[in-house]
Amino acid sequence: MSDRFAALRRRAALNRLIRDFFAARGVLEVETPILSRAGNTDPAIDSFVARPAGQPEGRPHWLRTSPEYPLKRLLAAGLGDCYELGRVFRAGESGGRHHPEFTMLEWYRVGWDHLRLADEVVALVGLALGSVGRAMPVLRISYRALFRESIGLDPFTAGDAELDARLAPFDVRGALDRDDRLNLLLTHAIEPRLPEDRITVVHGFPPSQAALARIGPGDDDGLPEAKRFEVWIGRMELANGYHELTDAAEQRTRFERDLERRRAQGRAQPPIDEALLAALDAGLPDCAGVALGVDRLLMAMFGSARIDAVLAAGLAPDDWC
Repeated sequence: MSDRFAALRRRAALNRLIRDFFAARGVLEVETPILSRAGNTDPAIDSFVARPAGQPEGRPHWLRTSPEYPLKRLLAAGLGDCYELGRVFRAGESGGRHHPEFTMLEWYRVGWDHLRLADEVVALVGLALGSVGRAMPVLRISYRALFRESIGLDPFTAGDAELDARLAPFDVRGALDRDDRLNLLLTHAIEPRLPEDRITVVHGFPPSQAALARIGPGDDDGLPEAKRFEVWIGRMELANGYHELTDAAEQRTRFERDLERRRAQGRAQPPIDEALLAALDAGLPDCAGVALGVDRLLMAMFGSARIDAVLAAGLAPDDWC
């Protein structure tokens, strides 16, 4: 039990560090609802459904997979820079680095782009590592350059046959679209090559992987790219951020495209968050936002190989049913 108490104390210290970090920068902490009448349409994420007891036919609610949508409603209402530190829920996520219930830090900066926000992520991570006597160098690299330098492939121009040939050694099965192929190459061929003692910031993703990010010309040769970044700490993905899309019509089109993919896969069709789209239509300010896995940051700070070693509740993934 003493190990569990140590994990609780470490988490409390990190929470204090995070709150002090944002207080010094004038970013307001907020709380938003955990239950929603809408779900996450992302084909890579499944939500938990909550139904009122004794009302099986009642309209279901969905446990949040992130606080993104209500935070954006606050931004559209004029609140300004804000963050939330809290629990989120994702069905079917169990393993060494995954748990169905985990802690997410999400924050938004008005008037910033994704590259400036990535620098703030690095500052926070560096402060957290420094609090336990650790430090890591930082590499900032584009998605295209990462693929080119790691495996000699241009992810923006390579054909499906070339992608399949690169995936052959990994015995990948099932129907894959282009983004599935690229994601598998990233996790199977590139991620294992990342240095364990480095923070890697990757920016400029393919437009098809924009999700809720803007699309614009890239720095290399002007090809369109998603204004998005991800941060790895060693070989573990830690954070995902966007220069946020503010076009409600385009966001609706993306949500509908997500639902079509889910329908083709025979998966649940969560309702689109109309309140978010209304907020975008009313006027989301130019901003950048990022979500960071607090449990994974704790793992990196203390050299933990498994997420259950740092969980506040001390629950192993197998304890979930």
